[in-house]
Amino acid sequence: MKRLTKKEEVIMDWFWNKGPMCVKELQDLYPDPKPHFNTVSTFVRRLEDRGMIRHIELGPRFFHYEA
Repeated sequence: MKRLTKKEEVIMDWFWNKGPMCVKELQDLYPDPKPHFNTVSTFVRRLEDRGMIRHIELGPRFFHYEA
């Protein structure tokens, strides 16, 4: 298994400590200046592609959670 990058580690720490979240909630956890929504979404997709997280669709939102 590949090692996580520092940015991926930060996101995974949030999932481990806070549980399921949508990308907007993750974005809100960053200090100012916050990364763009699409940037956070890209990291989340990479983590999902690597099998670290999964998602469920609830209405118009996707909630991601630790796999």
